[in-house]
Amino acid sequence: MCNAAIRFFFAVTLNRTINYLQFPRFKKPKTLPEVPTREEAQQLIHNCPNLKHKAFFLLAYGGGLRVSEVASLRIKDIDSKSMRVFVRGGKGKKDRYTILSNECLCVLREYWSVYRPKHPDGWLFLDLRKRKRITPAGVASAFEKWVGCFGSEKKLSFHSLRHAFATYLLEDGATIFQIKELLGHASLNSTAVYLHLANTTAGVVSPADRFVPYA
Repeated sequence: MCNAAIRFFFAVTLNRTINYLQFPRFKKPKTLPEVPTREEAQQLIHNCPNLKHKAFFLLAYGGGLRVSEVASLRIKDIDSKSMRVFVRGGKGKKDRYTILSNECLCVLREYWSVYRPKHPDGWLFLDLRKRKRITPAGVASAFEKWVGCFGSEKKLSFHSLRHAFATYLLEDGATIFQIKELLGHASLNSTAVYLHLANTTAGVVSPADRFVPYA
């Protein structure tokens, strides 16, 4: 931030030509996000006693939705015929479709039968007073509280479920291009991180294990 401020001051405020080599940018270390294992995700979601919260988690883990996208869902965005979720105005104001899992559909139907959300704008998830849609902070808070009760040693956030969705799709044979579209990424560079998270060594034989035995 300081580097950008100095560059702006000289180049824009003072309108002076500067040698950018004299203001090198410091690279931040790139760390991989932590994701729950398949078993951890299953236990975390199945053990959640709150139907609404369970639906939040399954939409992220089963469809790769962001926290803001879950909060903005309308009832009509759930397409049980084609088993898709319509994500309206995601990051970058882009619409897209993603997967609706059978597990998620079952929980959503159960949630509907219990909560019966009714709103003029058709929001799927309402706040506690049922006057307006739930906020992204409300969705994220539900996950943070449950993870705290669950006792996970990993530093997990709601977004970790989205990371897990992409990671395990890649391990299960989906292409990086399919995952890019399902996540709504603008660039493959954003999706490529899952190449480092997925277990891409499964089924790969080391050349050292192909040595010919000595006679």
